[in-house]
Amino acid sequence: MERPPNNLTLSNEDLALFYQVAINLSEIRQLNDLLSNILNSVTNAFGIEGVSIALHDPKQNEFYFIRTLEEVRDGQLKSKKTMRFDDSIGVAGWVLRKGRPALVPDTGKDSRFFGGMDHENFQTRSMICLPLKTRHGIIGVLYALNKIKGIFNQDDVQTLKIVCGPIAIAIENALLYERLESHARVLEQENQHLKSEIFDSFGFNEVVGSSQSMRHIFRMIKKILNTLTTVLIQGETGTGKELIARVIHYNGFLKDKPFVAENCGALSEHLLESELFGHVKGAFTGAISDKKGLFEQADGGTIFLDEIGEMPQSMQVKLLRVLQDGQIRPVGGSHTTNVNVRLIACTNRNLEEDVAKGIFREDLYYRINVFPITMPPLRKRKEDIPLLITHFLKKIGRRFKSSQSSITPCALELLIQYDWPGNVRELQNEIERAIAMAGPNHPITALELSDRVNPHMECDTNNRSGETLPKVVERVEKQMIIETLSKYKGNRSQAARTLGITRQGLINKINRYVIKI
Repeated sequence: MERPPNNLTLSNEDLALFYQVAINLSEIRQLNDLLSNILNSVTNAFGIEGVSIALHDPKQNEFYFIRTLEEVRDGQLKSKKTMRFDDSIGVAGWVLRKGRPALVPDTGKDSRFFGGMDHENFQTRSMICLPLKTRHGIIGVLYALNKIKGIFNQDDVQTLKIVCGPIAIAIENALLYERLESHARVLEQENQHLKSEIFDSFGFNEVVGSSQSMRHIFRMIKKILNTLTTVLIQGETGTGKELIARVIHYNGFLKDKPFVAENCGALSEHLLESELFGHVKGAFTGAISDKKGLFEQADGGTIFLDEIGEMPQSMQVKLLRVLQDGQIRPVGGSHTTNVNVRLIACTNRNLEEDVAKGIFREDLYYRINVFPITMPPLRKRKEDIPLLITHFLKKIGRRFKSSQSSITPCALELLIQYDWPGNVRELQNEIERAIAMAGPNHPITALELSDRVNPHMECDTNNRSGETLPKVVERVEKQMIIETLSKYKGNRSQAARTLGITRQGLINKINRYVIKI
């Protein structure tokens, strides 16, 4: 707060005013509450009809009122319409240019006064207009209007000048606080939107299948959604183990808590320990600061350990201790930290065999194998392939902004017959490739499938069944015609051009092979 001049005597009322202003500045963050309290105090202390505040907008070269006399009187939170005026006019314009207060004992005799802002029920007779200064310059002006007894004098100016310093800082801080609150609300909305997208991405509708084995998986998942039970998900690569882990987390009571994942086979033992348990500054070369591990980051939520069967045995011992005691010790640290997490682990290895071979610790195996879920390979649930294809056509189509949504019966049959060693992941990649090959608005035919899925050219030209050459040629020719006609939705002209024959030649072959369009 600005120090008073040596020749200014402060009354008990002045000191009470300064005290009240100081209390308001320290306790109130909301701008409207701040202004109401401070300006009411100023009005009462100086015996004036009211106070108004206008802030400066340098980009627009304007002042705009954030608190008018009517709002102070009526206790309104906001005016119905913000009053703005050019920063080159009136007493406020003069104060902005000069950077010092203006004392106007009689507005009728002062050429600086602009009366265009008075209301019908109020007339400004006298005023003091003071700059509100912060380290960023003049942010606005404060008007003290119409002294009830006597006239404004220099003592009033000096006292108000002292008050205006902290008021300006308080207004600037309150405006900053409002902006921070606004940003926080925006971030919270974005966070809720992202959470909603995550829940949509990992809902039950993402786990596709109606086979008996998949219905069993659904029943198992529902039993543990709202528990902290440790889960071990086993299955071949590409069967969707991580998807199941995320479905368990995001559809249970921990959905608003953290979900963190780590691939145990992707890091060396030393780095894995640091990632899981954290480290303290100076624990090793490059440890320039303390770092929280994933267990601490996941506290209250779920930690997902992918490929846990690849974890070195020395790390298995440390993990077992954490699971048993609920405590972690960062690398290089001397103190432990309590954590409460639900563990979901997965592996494509046969851990029972690894235990028998001494590769995986038996005690850790029994600790994580509390609720086992085994994902079936795709070749053992081929009845789910059409459902998966439909799911991927829609999902990938949305990503590519394509209307691709169909597949020919021949192509579907080839996809069903294939054994899918890469399981669901390989099927998804195959559909994505086929969509790109087919192009927008065209169905996927056998021609768009990869060679490993559609080896008909190679298989059909190999005389494995003892067929004669004409028979093999006829079979290949008929299949190509069917697929091409399907691709172009029966358009014979386009199919003929693609096949490199005349339209009449195509019609002859259609009749010869009795192809139904």
